[in-house]
Amino acid sequence: MSQISQATTDTNFDLKGYLSQRRALIEAELEQSISVTYPEILYESMRYSLLAGGKRLRPILCLASCELCGGTLEMAMPTACALEMCHTFSLIHDDLPAMDNDDYRRGQLTNHKVYGENIAILAGDGLLAYAFEFLVVQTKKVSAEHLLRVILKLSHTMAATGLVGGQVADLQSEGLQNIDIKTLDFIHTHKTGALLETSVLSGALLTGASDSILQRLSVYARHIGLAFQIVDDVLDITGTQEELGKTPGKDQKVQKVTYPSLWGIEESKRKSQELVDLAKAELAGFGHKAQPLIAIADYIAARTQ
Repeated sequence: MSQISQATTDTNFDLKGYLSQRRALIEAELEQSISVTYPEILYESMRYSLLAGGKRLRPILCLASCELCGGTLEMAMPTACALEMCHTFSLIHDDLPAMDNDDYRRGQLTNHKVYGENIAILAGDGLLAYAFEFLVVQTKKVSAEHLLRVILKLSHTMAATGLVGGQVADLQSEGLQNIDIKTLDFIHTHKTGALLETSVLSGALLTGASDSILQRLSVYARHIGLAFQIVDDVLDITGTQEELGKTPGKDQKVQKVTYPSLWGIEESKRKSQELVDLAKAELAGFGHKAQPLIAIADYIAARTQ
């Protein structure tokens, strides 16, 4: 039996229930994470985007990988929340007129449309900085060495070496028709994939997981990260605003090179499924504790929003 066939989703595993239960836990923690104080407009703006819902995929991946490696939800929850704060920062800034210039996110007006560009920029800055403070102050029952490795990984991911660098490459590529697959992969492994990979690895790092486990989880995460972006590109063409919670067709409007523009929609779907299968192969041998991560990989390939 192949590794891929071994690492299949248990038909009895209730992914919908699992995601719903984990989202509820994360939402409760995020609700308590930031209170409104002076200057109220800043904290209200931070909370507006942080509490706007969404799949909460990154914090859920962190919790799942921590439990896979023998850790607990209590150990991982502060890191999970910090990841969502970092992700929300990126969304607020990504939606700005100077970036992707979008009016809707997660089915509601984007931050700058409600609070203005100046407050939106500062709310994003505030969330990014606070994520690290929250992570350090709130994490319990984790050694300082393990926590430091998480901080290092997350800071590297959010910097020019990760998300910010990917965003710059993305901006510079708009309107250019000579973008090759190597450049496209660089953009999305940094802009999108890096934070997804860190979400998976951070949960494991909190437990002091071995290098061999971290390597397998890293490969898994890189594959699902790229699959996620390919599906995102397809949905930008095929999805509706109601389904996506944001304006579709933005990539074509700014003449952005995407995976479907290079491969076509059907080949893009095939590639994303191939990546998901490779990701699941890395989880063979972990047993039932890997079921959430296996099911999430399948969910990424099949998602419609």
